[in-house]
Amino acid sequence: MEDMIRLFNLDAQLIHDSVLLAIAVFFLFLAMSYLLFNPVRAMLKNRQEGIANDLKSAEDDKESAAALKAEYEAKLKEIDKEAEQILSEARKKAQMNASRIEGEAREEAARIIQNANEEAELSKKRVMDEVKQEMIAVASMMAAKVVAANIDAAIQDALVEETLKEMGDSTWQS
Repeated sequence: MEDMIRLFNLDAQLIHDSVLLAIAVFFLFLAMSYLLFNPVRAMLKNRQEGIANDLKSAEDDKESAAALKAEYEAKLKEIDKEAEQILSEARKKAQMNASRIEGEAREEAARIIQNANEEAELSKKRVMDEVKQEMIAVASMMAAKVVAANIDAAIQDALVEETLKEMGDSTWQS
């Protein structure tokens, strides 16, 4: 019968060793939990929070970048408008300068034409004065010939005709 009791070796020593082993494992688990599991849990929790913060930071950066992009696009549009306005003003100034230069050129041309007309008028007067001087000289020569020859009216008419032929028809017509 004693062999039956010891079939599983359930004696007091085994139960005592088993209980001590269970207690030791429990305290070892507590010690491991305190020394290893809690720091690992804290590290994992910190890592999880760090990743969450990084994701939030990345999302904030993404929103900030989108806002900056929108701001820069608005500034680019504004700069394009300013550039167009500057070009428009430059075109207006160029047109004003062109019309001013054209007006000055017209005034200069009118002044040149007026000067040319005045010069032509002066030349015409000078020519007329020269013709008068020539006529006076011819009349003096005729008078000298008439006095010197002391001739009759037929010869005097012939001398006048001869003098007129020397002067030419165009002198009397202008």
